[in-house]
Amino acid sequence: MVMDAANKLGTYIPHFCYHKKLSIAANCRMCLVEVEKAPKPLPACATPVSAGMIVRSHSEKAVQAQKSVMEFLLINHPLDCPICDQGGECQLQDLAVGYGKGESRYEEDKRVVVPKDAGPLVSMQEMSRCIQCTRCVRFGQEVAGVMELGMIGRGEHSEITAFVGQTVNSEMSGNMIDLCPVGALTSKPFRYSARTWELSRRKSVSPHDGLGANLIVQVKQGKVKRVLPLENESVNECWISDKDRFSYEALDSDQRLTQPMLKQGGEWKEVDWQTALEYVAHGLKNIKHEHGANALASVATPHSTLEELHLLQKLTRAMGSTSVDTRLRQTDFSLDVTPWLGMTITEFGALNRAFVIGSFLRKDHPLLATRLRLAVKGGAKLSMLNATDDDQLMSVANKMIVAPSEWLSALSQVVVAVAKAKDIAAPAGYDGVQASDAATAIAASLLSGENKGIFLGNAAAQHPQAGALHAAAQWIAEQTGAKLGYLTEAANTVGAYIANANAGTAPVFSEAKSAYLLLNAEPELDAHNPQAAVAALKKAEMVVVMSAFKHGMDYADVLLPVSPFSETSGTYVNAEGRAQSFNGTVKPLLETRPAWKVLRVLGNILGLAGFDYDTSEAIRDEVLGAGVTDVTAKLNNVSKAALTASTAGNGYFATGTERIADVPIYFADAIARRSEPLLKTADAAAPKAHLSTALAQQLGVAAGDKVKVTQGSGSAILEAVVDAKLPANAVRVAAAHASTAALGSMFGSITVEKAGEVK
Repeated sequence: MVMDAANKLGTYIPHFCYHKKLSIAANCRMCLVEVEKAPKPLPACATPVSAGMIVRSHSEKAVQAQKSVMEFLLINHPLDCPICDQGGECQLQDLAVGYGKGESRYEEDKRVVVPKDAGPLVSMQEMSRCIQCTRCVRFGQEVAGVMELGMIGRGEHSEITAFVGQTVNSEMSGNMIDLCPVGALTSKPFRYSARTWELSRRKSVSPHDGLGANLIVQVKQGKVKRVLPLENESVNECWISDKDRFSYEALDSDQRLTQPMLKQGGEWKEVDWQTALEYVAHGLKNIKHEHGANALASVATPHSTLEELHLLQKLTRAMGSTSVDTRLRQTDFSLDVTPWLGMTITEFGALNRAFVIGSFLRKDHPLLATRLRLAVKGGAKLSMLNATDDDQLMSVANKMIVAPSEWLSALSQVVVAVAKAKDIAAPAGYDGVQASDAATAIAASLLSGENKGIFLGNAAAQHPQAGALHAAAQWIAEQTGAKLGYLTEAANTVGAYIANANAGTAPVFSEAKSAYLLLNAEPELDAHNPQAAVAALKKAEMVVVMSAFKHGMDYADVLLPVSPFSETSGTYVNAEGRAQSFNGTVKPLLETRPAWKVLRVLGNILGLAGFDYDTSEAIRDEVLGAGVTDVTAKLNNVSKAALTASTAGNGYFATGTERIADVPIYFADAIARRSEPLLKTADAAAPKAHLSTALAQQLGVAAGDKVKVTQGSGSAILEAVVDAKLPANAVRVAAAHASTAALGSMFGSITVEKAGEVK
């Protein structure tokens, strides 16, 4: 189009509805240009370029047309620039300076559009400002995959609105705020809290999912006021998820830990850093002396930086222990790989055949799901093996929805189907496996097409048979010419392997230790079995919690306030093996200190060698080497494990009802689960017990009834939901939430019964 040609040449043509990532609407008419031999001006965004065409974008005729359009746009626009949140970064305001008149010929009353409630994140209070560019509508349909906003009415009665009684619930909804060229859609949490010209802008990297979205963190008077996307075409394009955008609200929450604390005689007392660190060092030395070096275990979340994880494992090993791990939700430790995406994010978006195994794709990886959605729209074929049939907001060509205990059996069927389609012998041990129609369709899909990928999601990596699932997926990938990868769980899942912070050979907390060092970890929410985790912590002689937030008061002995991502410098290695370093955007709050500095000083007090760093960059260079940003050479998805066949019915535990545990999008990490705006969304609603139709009938439970779910020594009373798409013997109960933290393992048997009258 003429607009694209002009952009390539660096010629600016004014526009509102055009956006490089959205389809052409040509409804604002602001980009009218003069095309030689055309009788009237034409919209640059919708006029194809042809050889020899002469276009004048700034001729008298073109500028007059643009000024006329601007006059129409401003006829009904309210004159509320002084109080508008968009003031200072408003396209309409900017273009009105160049193309608007000093006075209006329109003297009639301006139209008024009734404000709407779109939920806790996006404000639609000033829809009178809307110029009907439909960017928000097109974003929903084309990128987010769900049309949550639409246009009703005609002529001057046209207005953008949400569906009757509905709010905007997409995990990508905040991007509509960025797209709005006027002040019609604004950020509800940020509204009226600062002017755009008062804000300092600092670059950062998202601490949440494995994509590593690039951010602009905007700061006023030492506080984070807003987070926006920093455009990086090869990582997050120009989008970020709502978790990336709104989680900053937790950074100033009243749950922040701002002073070191010690528990003495059952009472918590605030102390200075020197006292706290000497107490920790003394306690660790005593425990090593009394119980041996391996009595210490260090546990971190993979949301911690590369520098923090490197020093944590260095300190742990210097103390003589090999127990250090970030894989809190993992249950099978037989895998001998360093999991990563297996390709670049750009290549992921260009796939034309994809097979995703064990992933709540949209909620676990919102931006990767967006890339896949666009690929599917372009003709790619997606196949899925999962325990739930969630709406991925894209067409899924083939799917196998079976309980987690049947995943290996389902993959075994795909192995047999691939062997049959290629007319080769199935691997040894697969004689009794019969391929279902769905498995045959998945095999056929993977054997067609060119750019192919097989991906193991969070649930597959956390599965009790993760090693066997990987081996089967690897065989299928080798035979179909597909690449094998992992949709990694957290911002620094890959970095944890690079930092050598995953030394455990069994699930964390499976063996009780005398001392625990917890870095950013909340085991009652982050561990695969919270019951076992809390029991182990309560037995320990010493538990040191290093966190930005107050938690673990019932089992901890020491609380050390360490900086969240906004208050420290560090590095995250994303799913594709890209190391991205960032600086702190604000000063640490009160007595909070960066965790790498705390670990460095603790190493010094303990008298350990090699803990004399001046900067986080020095630690990074020790791990990666100076100037290294691509660590793919250190990553390997190829396992040497032997294939294990499985037929239906020989799952990994006795028959009965089994649990499917998703980690809700806004409860996956410590920062997101404390952000007030995110906690008001539909995705943050309290977990319910989702029962299959068969199970609900068997128990005599209807939707809305209360049921009691029990695992081991813990139980929870939850509202029942009947889901016809769930496997017959399964109940879906979310993990990582306070209301289900008393339950046991994320995978395994679970007892469900109709609750008595709960008062």
